[in-house]
Amino acid sequence: MEKLSHLVENAFMIAWEYLEATGELGEAEGAACELLDIIHTMIRTGERRRILIANVAIDAYRRKRLRGEGRGQPDKAGAA
Repeated sequence: MEKLSHLVENAFMIAWEYLEATGELGEAEGAACELLDIIHTMIRTGERRRILIANVAIDAYRRKRLRGEGRGQPDKAGAA
């Protein structure tokens, strides 16, 4: 079984790289905090599938940004 620290790191990197590649990643520090909060919450509930964790983190991050709730807010260039 994968160590929890590796699980967090791998899920985070999958989500980060995807959001960065699609241009959806907001301010780096806020985005990192948001993604880690989501990932840690899932792991605390017992989830251990890194792809599922990464996908849920991506979806939750997108939803929060659309509602304007996330710390990783879109920058002026990404705002509509």
